[in-house]
Amino acid sequence: MAGAAAISSDGFLTRLQAGRLPAPVTATSLGAAGLAARDLAALFESQLASRRLDLEARRLGSKKRGFYSIGSSGHEGNAAVARAFRLDDMAFLHYRSGAFYIERAAKLAGETPIWNMALSFVASSEDPISGGRHKVIGSKPLFIPPQTSTIASHLPKAMGAAFSVALARTHKKPNAELPLDSVVLCSFGDASANHSTALGAINAAAHTGYRGLPLPLVFICEDNGIGISVKTPEGWIAANYANRAGLAYIQGDARDAVDAMRAAREAEALARGARKPVFLHLRTVRLMGHAGSDIETGYRDKAAIDADADQDPLLHTARRLIEAGLMSLEDIERLYEQIGGRVRRAMEAATTRPKLTSAAAVTASLLPPPQVRRALKPGKLMVQAPDDARAKAEPQHMSRLISLALAEQMERDANVVVFGEDVAKKGGVYGATTRLQPKFGPSRVFDTILDEQSILGMAIGLGHNGYIPVPEIQFLAYVHNAEDQLRGEAASLSFFSKGQYRNPMVVRIAGLAYQKGFGGHFHNDNSVAVFRDIPGIVLACPSSGAEAVTMMREAFRLAREEGRVVVFLEPIALYPVKDLYEEGDGMMTAVFNDIKGGAAFGSVNRIGDGEDLAILTYGNGVYLSQRAAAELKDKGVKARVIDLRWLAPLPMDAVIEAVGGVKDILIVDECRKSGSLSEELIAQFADRGLSFNIARLTGADTFIPLGPAANEVLVSETGIVKAALALTGKATKKAAE
Repeated sequence: MAGAAAISSDGFLTRLQAGRLPAPVTATSLGAAGLAARDLAALFESQLASRRLDLEARRLGSKKRGFYSIGSSGHEGNAAVARAFRLDDMAFLHYRSGAFYIERAAKLAGETPIWNMALSFVASSEDPISGGRHKVIGSKPLFIPPQTSTIASHLPKAMGAAFSVALARTHKKPNAELPLDSVVLCSFGDASANHSTALGAINAAAHTGYRGLPLPLVFICEDNGIGISVKTPEGWIAANYANRAGLAYIQGDARDAVDAMRAAREAEALARGARKPVFLHLRTVRLMGHAGSDIETGYRDKAAIDADADQDPLLHTARRLIEAGLMSLEDIERLYEQIGGRVRRAMEAATTRPKLTSAAAVTASLLPPPQVRRALKPGKLMVQAPDDARAKAEPQHMSRLISLALAEQMERDANVVVFGEDVAKKGGVYGATTRLQPKFGPSRVFDTILDEQSILGMAIGLGHNGYIPVPEIQFLAYVHNAEDQLRGEAASLSFFSKGQYRNPMVVRIAGLAYQKGFGGHFHNDNSVAVFRDIPGIVLACPSSGAEAVTMMREAFRLAREEGRVVVFLEPIALYPVKDLYEEGDGMMTAVFNDIKGGAAFGSVNRIGDGEDLAILTYGNGVYLSQRAAAELKDKGVKARVIDLRWLAPLPMDAVIEAVGGVKDILIVDECRKSGSLSEELIAQFADRGLSFNIARLTGADTFIPLGPAANEVLVSETGIVKAALALTGKATKKAAE
């Protein structure tokens, strides 16, 4: 007993031995919750195991043998939620869900949740979910995608996963990864409910429910009344969510596992039976502070801390079991000791297991392993509408070619769905999704609410269910409102799951500069820095309609076969451009039927074979550089233009091969000087020990103004010519003459 008491800083054992069991906080009976006494006893074991894991994690941390850990103590009532729902109901969980995980593991023979969590706590490379990369709660067999120390960033993708279940029912999708009658769960805390990501996801769900559309989703707000050190006002959560249109609200008290079970069963019936989004509000307490390093007495009165400890969910369950005559105080104390011993042995053994020992081992899971993922023939999902035969046989500009390329992918694979703001009937602000909805129907091409977090979160959720989502972000700068959905969620999923989970997608973003009549930092943005430092994602940028088609084919291959997150950045200014050198030459158009193959990932497009100068560029820069190259030829400079195509990761091997023996290199980078692609290009040349005569021409470090003033801060054709002549020495020679 002494050993257990020594590490039992939660106060459970002390109160138990003193017979200080709390009075009932609800009148819910076992029968009303659909529980037998033996079911409650099984729940209690999951609760105890979770608590002992928390205590052992803190003990190891105090001895510098473990790591920072956010525990589940006080939230063990969520074990009842796990029991109320099915194993194959996908659950996106926050970090206080240890009891949920352990209880769900009991539904699957052969699972070893205590050992798995112990390996995760000590960051062992044998941890079956993250492989030692983080302490996460997750499991592929248990339908729990891994989450780290998230603040509501997982809510949008939970909404997207629930939407995917409803969509799969509409499509009668034969290869859905989530059962067609499943429900999606998402848990979070009361403080996280204030985060813009939570507000956006809950609003999107309520908006869907208000429209009468099916969305089998349960938001589980575990309300312990405090966020780290900041109190949540009493009644705040209920005041905000109890009367939301389109969102069913159910309240329960998770201090009492029986009442938590009652509330969870009600939520399950609504979400699965009526296919409605539900807000399940569960009262909890938080014990032992926010995390292992948190000293709670620094910001809370001892009386408040003791009051929460008196309402320990383990004490409430113990009282229930004693009242039911199933266990005595001594039985409970003995069980607590037995589980504690088992947990300690597991934790001690876990500390001896191997860790990740190299950068290569750590980064091995950034990219999911390739998998054979066959396209699903559209069949009945095709809508009878006029075909695009004529459009495919005639020269088209970039935006129309993008539309045809999307149609090609949708014709080949019913898993492809296109969505975003104004993409349906309007066909996109710039016509890049024209005619797609009439051709493929509103279940495969649809508009969303104006919320980029929800758009990208929906894409992640759809990817969990076997779809190839194609979300559109209407303007490049709009992605800044939601970039963490790419950075913290989509890009990290494979990393934290050892490649077991993947979220394939092709994110279409209209952007970059040179739009006449547009200014500001939203509609005319020329910065791609936000994408270039996200591990694992692919950033593609076509420079013409033909390039857009071939690169889009490769982007879909990367998503389908390799599970990659691909950002497809489309230069808005080039959408309608038909001519390259002179009016009527049509050199920026192409006939879709004549465009063959795909632009291989990691390849570049070399235009010309000039031996005096190599111009490295992309997007609008390719258009400007080709025009500049024609003028340079007249001035005695023979240039080759190298279209980078793939901006992350940079295809440096292909670039060097395309440069060949040319010694003068001009980097034409239309983005801002700071944080631009040109910086990495120059660094790469230096890192490889290559000696070239290099200069760069970039945009200014500023937002883009309206009207002609934009020309003063952007790369221009004239500027390229001037920089090229200076680099090659032609300007000096001409001056001397």
